[in-house]
Amino acid sequence: MMKSCLQFLVEPAKRLKIRLEESHKRVKQEKKEPLVESQVFVMELARELNRICQRSNVLSHIWTGEDVWPPSVCRNFMVDWAAVLEKRVQQKIEPSEYQYEAPQKRDWKGHLICMLESGGEYDMGPHKRVIMDWTREIKSKAQPAVWPGEPVLMVLDDLEFQWKRGRLPNLLLAVELVMLAVLNADSPEKEDVTQQWLVKKQRSQRIDAVHYIPHSVWNWICDAAEDVTLDSESANPDLLISSDDKRMRCGLERRDVPLCQRRFDGWWCAVGQEGYTSGRHYWEVEVGERDWRLGVAKASAVRKGFRSLNTDVGYLTIRLERGTDLKALTVPTTPLPQKQIPRKVGVHLDYEHGQLSFYDVEKRSHLFTYSENFTEKLYPLFGTVEVVKDLVIRPAGVREPCLCPGPCLWN
Repeated sequence: MMKSCLQFLVEPAKRLKIRLEESHKRVKQEKKEPLVESQVFVMELARELNRICQRSNVLSHIWTGEDVWPPSVCRNFMVDWAAVLEKRVQQKIEPSEYQYEAPQKRDWKGHLICMLESGGEYDMGPHKRVIMDWTREIKSKAQPAVWPGEPVLMVLDDLEFQWKRGRLPNLLLAVELVMLAVLNADSPEKEDVTQQWLVKKQRSQRIDAVHYIPHSVWNWICDAAEDVTLDSESANPDLLISSDDKRMRCGLERRDVPLCQRRFDGWWCAVGQEGYTSGRHYWEVEVGERDWRLGVAKASAVRKGFRSLNTDVGYLTIRLERGTDLKALTVPTTPLPQKQIPRKVGVHLDYEHGQLSFYDVEKRSHLFTYSENFTEKLYPLFGTVEVVKDLVIRPAGVREPCLCPGPCLWN
């Protein structure tokens, strides 16, 4: 009787075991290929960070080789973080035994062969030196090892939880997060490291910066939720606005509405009733399947006619066109990955950090970020040409269910 009652647990457990075994097989197969220099270096860095931070199970997956990133990713990681460390910790990179002989002192043929054989490893020496000098300096301090703190610990546990279920292709996020935590330990101004991590990621990589946003970071974003409503007096006459100012779609006939300066008379758009000049603000929108646009409009942006609503005229937006063409309306436009076309979009405005970011709410993944110094009032912008499906602004208190199977451990 008990066996039949618990039968519903058996199959998921079997499937999980099979997935883990397949993952371990794949890792073993990949490890048969000899690791290049940059991959070995990052594994050693993970080992050092693990020691500095007393313990981190998630870092052990990296330094034991269970999660080996491609060589190009390792090299990009080393270059980026050497630049951060050089700026925040060291005044200059000291000459290093890692540095290679200058190309002009070599026979050109030998130099070319060296480049081809090393696959890009030949110029990583100075960057390795900066990172390892920093880790040695941290270890040599008399104070006890750095503890990354409760918020960072929660993110690391979350990343390990996702990794074990095959939901995270690599643990690059964990190394970056711990490096920021250690840097922050010496900073006179203490900030939320998870916030720093997200802002830095989005600034350095505008598109698809974070494939999976951990729980505590996502909760930090959602804590800025605003109850946004549509300004019906700004809406194009072709748009039908619901009585609660939360839904809109295109009508079959043009409405007879009073003309005013803030009304769109070309594009099928409307703005929110409230504009923002400071702080963090977040809102979520259920979008259509064929054509929509979301973002913000600057107070000075012209709303008349059919001029392209891009950054040149005061609009920071993303748009889906013809159901397949997702893009950011920069100048020129920036194509976004088509596999990431969302059904629910989160928009996060961080006025002081100068970032406007877009997320796929259901996947908890980053789509695109605009970074600039904001100086005027910004209004949430909404646009659609759908005549059947409404574009819907979700209530501020509604959250998308957690991605955890079963009760969430981190909410």
